Amino acid sequence: MLERVLPDDLARHELFTDPPEARLFAEEAAVIWRAVDKRRREFATVRHCTRTALAEIGAPVGPLLPGERGAPGWPPGVVGSMTHCAGYRAAAVAWDEAVRTIGIDAEPHEPLPDGVLDAVSLPAERAMISALPGTVHWDRILFSAKESVYKSWFPLTGEWLDFEEAELTLSLDGTFHARLLKQGHDPRGAPLTSFTGRWLAEDGLIITAVVDR
Repeated sequence: MLERVLPDDLARHELFTDPPEARLFAEEAAVIWRAVDKRRREFATVRHCTRTALAEIGAPVGPLLPGERGAPGWPPGVVGSMTHCAGYRAAAVAWDEAVRTIGIDAEPHEPLPDGVLDAVSLPAERAMISALPGTVHWDRILFSAKESVYKSWFPLTGEWLDFEEAELTLSLDGTFHARLLKQGHDPRGAPLTSFTGRWLAEDGLIITAVVDR
């Protein structure tokens, strides 16, 4: 699925189960040792996916520890993103000389719980999805796309981006556009004003991705 929302030159890996070969470094196991078994398996498998992708681009394969706000600590010169939900784990990586930032997110293809849409969307976004054909759960796609936008924004700025600080437009062709309502700059000082991405809803899953060069 991931290859349908990412460009061909990115390394990526996805799994729909937790394989026995998904192991953790001691430093990673120390982070997650108090968690329930389900959480430990998710944590291990998504890192297995990430190390597989890192090996594909020739990057160092070592511990991947959560940093500020849970963002992964990537090897020097690497940008990437991880995601997992029930029945799915995935990662995508690239060298930062080719890609500025990556954000991917996976969600179950189900409606958002009651009240969540109002909390994560702007009035214009709610009007937009109410006008779209009801063939998919647009509320969950919007939520996932905003997660991908945040995962793209935070590594560049180190700042929080609230749900209402990005206005999204979803298109029927599987793309979306995010207009950033908060001022931000990448590490080189270039302004961040928008992101574009892709979405896919299939086989009970929603996958969204942002790749910015």
